[in-house]
Amino acid sequence: MPLDLTSPKLAGNGGRPVRTKRWLDNFTFGEEDKRAAVAAIESGYLSKFEGSHTPDPPFSFRGGPYVQRFEAMWSEYYGVKFSVSVNSATSGLFAALGALGVGFGDEVIVSPSTMTACAVGPLLYGAIPIFGDVERKTGALDPASLQKVITPRTKVIIVVHQYGIPADMDPIMAIARAHGLKVIEDCAQSHAAKYRGRFVGTIGDIGVFSLNVNKSIQCGEGGVCTTADENLKYRLELIRNHGEAVVGPAGYTDITNILGFNFRMTEILAAIAIEQLKKLDEINRVRIGYVEYLNDRIADYEFLETMLGRERCVSTFYTWPLIFRPEVAGVDVESFRRALNQEGMYFIRGYKPLYLQPLYQTKTLFKHGYPWSAAENRDIRTNYEAGSCPIAEEMRERILVNEYIRLPNTQGDLDDILTAIAKVAGATQ
Repeated sequence: MPLDLTSPKLAGNGGRPVRTKRWLDNFTFGEEDKRAAVAAIESGYLSKFEGSHTPDPPFSFRGGPYVQRFEAMWSEYYGVKFSVSVNSATSGLFAALGALGVGFGDEVIVSPSTMTACAVGPLLYGAIPIFGDVERKTGALDPASLQKVITPRTKVIIVVHQYGIPADMDPIMAIARAHGLKVIEDCAQSHAAKYRGRFVGTIGDIGVFSLNVNKSIQCGEGGVCTTADENLKYRLELIRNHGEAVVGPAGYTDITNILGFNFRMTEILAAIAIEQLKKLDEINRVRIGYVEYLNDRIADYEFLETMLGRERCVSTFYTWPLIFRPEVAGVDVESFRRALNQEGMYFIRGYKPLYLQPLYQTKTLFKHGYPWSAAENRDIRTNYEAGSCPIAEEMRERILVNEYIRLPNTQGDLDDILTAIAKVAGATQ
């Protein structure tokens, strides 16, 4: 039976809302984090980075003791050779693309259903983003779509493990290796997720993680790049820290893209991140349990589908994604979302495909239309027209996401979500 969103019982029509209490934000801190931050302050050094080719001590090209300890702990946890901390995952993506030598005349395949930095990163170096389509049940880049957009100019594939659900990495890596392509894994939403026994972020050439305030673990702002390649590790470090001033004294000659930024992490952030990493397993246990609890209790609603993750993988659910079926509900996704939020919920829509943003529709970034208008890029065929990625566009009209499936919110808070869904679904009764 179609939903009746005109019922006077609904809060949007004058009824009493299910919830008036505010939702709790992503407070993952405790006394241990405070002690770590104070200890970093009391050391007297809030940063020990030096933008030149300097060894330890007292200042270093590779940062201070907290930064280096955090990187070592991250590598040990993920079982990866090298970890390079940065001040954000956006910086990490930019550094990763630079480290891989992306530039004018290159194409980078990107998911259209993700945060904007993935597609802006190539443009920073003069390369052109080309969009692959996504899978319906995971929101991740669809391996089948890659074959349709790979050209002789393709250099890198950026894979996003959306919602904490691993992308299908085996076929993606097989396609990449067959075409001689590099792979960046965007793991901003997928801390400790696993694809067939391997941590995401350790399968491609470079993994990028976020420690932003909203992420599963966080230090306010921050990020980490992971790699098994020592040269890529060094290039990431150069781009992080004024590399153009370092390559001469270091005797490093592969200087393409080594325009060093200041992507450095502070000692305080690293000290907090060390404590956060210790909590990751427990935080993920709670998140996974919350999503399982919710999914079990909405299974009977035919107008909703759950994203259960991928077989033989561990999904860590940065958010709770739902697929709404307007053809069953008899209303569109925005009307349903609005009705839920008027009951005191906080659901947001899925991603609008990036290529429909003004940046790509007008190809306006730098002066004179660069980098699209550069001589090396003029014959690149972009796929920014409506209909280019039909599944991504369809899912924009179907995906609903809730971010509050996390501590310090409790199972009682989850019950409010379930009550609101039941109220809106049963408004005809």
